[in-house]
Amino acid sequence: MNTSRVAPDVAAGGTPRPAKRRTELWAAAAGVAAVGAGVVVGELAAGLLSPSVSPVTAVGGAVIDAVPPGVKDGVIALFGTADKLALLSGMGLVIAALAALAGVLEWRRRFAGLAVIAVFGLVGLAAVLTRAEATANAVPVPLLGAALGMALLRWLIRRLGEWREAAGLQVAGPPAGPQPAGPDDARPQAIWRAAPGPETGGPQPAGQKPAGPHAAGPEDGSPARPARRRFLQSLTVTTAIAAVGGALASTLRGAADAVAGLRSKLLLPGPASPAPAVPAGAELGLAGLSPLVTPNRDFYRIDTALRVPIVDPRDWKLKVTGLVDREIELDFDTLLAKPLTERHITIACVSNEVGGDLIGNARWLGWPVRELLAQAGPKPGADMVLSRSADGWTAGSPLEALTDTRDALLVVGMNGEPLPLEHGFPVRLIVPGLYGYVSATKWVTELKVTRFADDVAYWTPRGWSERGPIKTSSRIDVPRGGRSVSAGTVAVGGVAWAQHRGIGKVEVRVNRGDWKQAELAPAISTDTWCQWKIGLPLGPGQYEVQVRATDLDGDPQVEDSAPPAPNGATGYHTVTVDVKS
Repeated sequence: MNTSRVAPDVAAGGTPRPAKRRTELWAAAAGVAAVGAGVVVGELAAGLLSPSVSPVTAVGGAVIDAVPPGVKDGVIALFGTADKLALLSGMGLVIAALAALAGVLEWRRRFAGLAVIAVFGLVGLAAVLTRAEATANAVPVPLLGAALGMALLRWLIRRLGEWREAAGLQVAGPPAGPQPAGPDDARPQAIWRAAPGPETGGPQPAGQKPAGPHAAGPEDGSPARPARRRFLQSLTVTTAIAAVGGALASTLRGAADAVAGLRSKLLLPGPASPAPAVPAGAELGLAGLSPLVTPNRDFYRIDTALRVPIVDPRDWKLKVTGLVDREIELDFDTLLAKPLTERHITIACVSNEVGGDLIGNARWLGWPVRELLAQAGPKPGADMVLSRSADGWTAGSPLEALTDTRDALLVVGMNGEPLPLEHGFPVRLIVPGLYGYVSATKWVTELKVTRFADDVAYWTPRGWSERGPIKTSSRIDVPRGGRSVSAGTVAVGGVAWAQHRGIGKVEVRVNRGDWKQAELAPAISTDTWCQWKIGLPLGPGQYEVQVRATDLDGDPQVEDSAPPAPNGATGYHTVTVDVKS
């Protein structure tokens, strides 16, 4: 007896339309589960074999490298220090969408979905090979993850096919011709067809319940039930692999934990040159003002590292190379034995918008870079030092900024404790007066004395200027823009900075009227920001309040608005204050 597997209301491929849609949704879920398991197992393997680089962080790093400066500024302006979380979340959504597509393609045509996952693996491998911190152990990790994802997807799609065939829904179209009789042909015809009812219409087969919301369908038939259970069990196992692997990958940080343990036990030597005492009155005591010294936990972090480089201080080396009379190699113990200097220094990111918070002030402990470079002996004609991070990132600093009298430091301590891992442990650079993109190299491993004409740093070919002196700027912290305050004398305050030049005065104006000079707290030094405040008599209404600073040379901050690229934002920070009676 020859029985057709095609229900009356069918798609061109032979499968009932609603059932076909449901099947492809299951195939998409299989793709997401399989690829998810492959990704998290890859991350787990990276945690064991290559803690500093994984397929996900390598691809994310490649994305960061490729984006134009305008995109980078937009992301930072929108998400601030959560930019990396935003990137990883976006990558997760893209991976999930492509994984779902791989599942559907594999259901429609064998090996099509596997090819998508293979491309995943090759992209991950290519990204890993571009990372400076990649080792030989990192190379097989993306291939391992892709291979696992492919195997799981093929397994799930096969189980899905068994279920759909048992349910009487064709996998690859109607039979080409008469089928030989066999045991299956003795089954009731309704098992092979889509169940008549609300979706397919038509009379109910004999012996079945009436059609309706709870009508039995082909998936409820006894031949389909075991196959359905096997598919769902397989999907559950794959999802469990992804979940368990993800949990292990997030908690298994062997190398990171070991380095964090070394950091927690590290006792920093006392400074040979202690930081000057904080002047009396440097803290104005106005509620809402940024603290004079930024706590480590609140200090901004902007860099290109999706995963914090894990640098064991016992293995750390700093090389001084390039246009020098003598190349030097320095280890961590030797650095700690040097006469260290402690200074308060304010640093800022060039991506900081007017009024932004990508700036902070800390007490840094380190060895003056000028003393190290003096030992190396820069050759005539050199005008730049290319500093390199453990993850391959580079910054180009003017040689004079590292050899003059300013306190440019090879930093080992921050606010009385060893550098936090995310802020460059074990050693980073701090250079007063320069934006971080040309100076503040974290996890520093090399100083190459060279020329601006011969070398470029990471951000220069991406549209940023070669030299990045910090611009005079100021910010209103109190009251916050859009907040309501009571009529009367309204306290307005904030911070101002002009690193390595110092702030001479701060002025405030209301509704573009006359400038009024604010009370300026004494700064710790010309390399730090300072607090300011003023009381403004304001009646009920809305007011525009602006601030401007002038440095000790008498140069006011620039009024014209400009974006961060290519060398720092300009303009007056402006807030709207709503005064209530």
